[in-house]
Amino acid sequence: MKYKILLAEDDLDIVKILKLYLENENTEVVSVTNGLDAYNYVILNKVNLAILDIMMPKLNGLELTKKIRQQNNVPIIILSAKNLDEDKVLGLNLGADDYITKPFNPLEVVARVNAVLRRFYNLGTRSDSNKSSITHYGDLVINSDSFTVTRSEKDIILTPIEFRILQLLIKNAGRVYTKSQIYEHVIGEYFETDNNTLMAHISNLRNKLGDSSKNPKYIKTIRGLGYKVEKN
Repeated sequence: MKYKILLAEDDLDIVKILKLYLENENTEVVSVTNGLDAYNYVILNKVNLAILDIMMPKLNGLELTKKIRQQNNVPIIILSAKNLDEDKVLGLNLGADDYITKPFNPLEVVARVNAVLRRFYNLGTRSDSNKSSITHYGDLVINSDSFTVTRSEKDIILTPIEFRILQLLIKNAGRVYTKSQIYEHVIGEYFETDNNTLMAHISNLRNKLGDSSKNPKYIKTIRGLGYKVEKN
């Protein structure tokens, strides 16, 4: 499969470097220099991954992430010169799948891109070809082939990571997963105790499901342990 990556970045030196590292026989990189052009391209074209700089003219990366998430669930990686936790959490809450701070090593960007692509496009891989790709949980229907979730027949647009969290918990209903287990299973990286990334994803997922953290219908917090969903 040949992947198409949209790179929205107004620093042409960064564009040149990332294209050099990212483009190969399996990857095509399309670059734009402002947020408005990036939004129009994502809406009108098939894109497998979008890399968005925060500080762009016409439409910044955070506003762009929010607008894209209202339309589809294409994986998004945010680039930013800001290294503050609140900025990372805001980006993730708006629907980004990863957040990379500048300056960065281009090889780190390549590794993050490959990890996000693996997570998203291997979601439907199953060892048992006869196993159903449809999972029902209450009024939720989870389709692991199309990566879609519906609630009472209404579509819910989830990011790839949000989808994997929900899929993990529902397919293992009744089991409590610690934060580190969810993080390492879904994101595939070692979990650090001060990492707010997972909590941002779960908060965002709950909001999309219409779930209350105080009286949740789906994802329950087990204080001091982690998260689970009850058995149907």
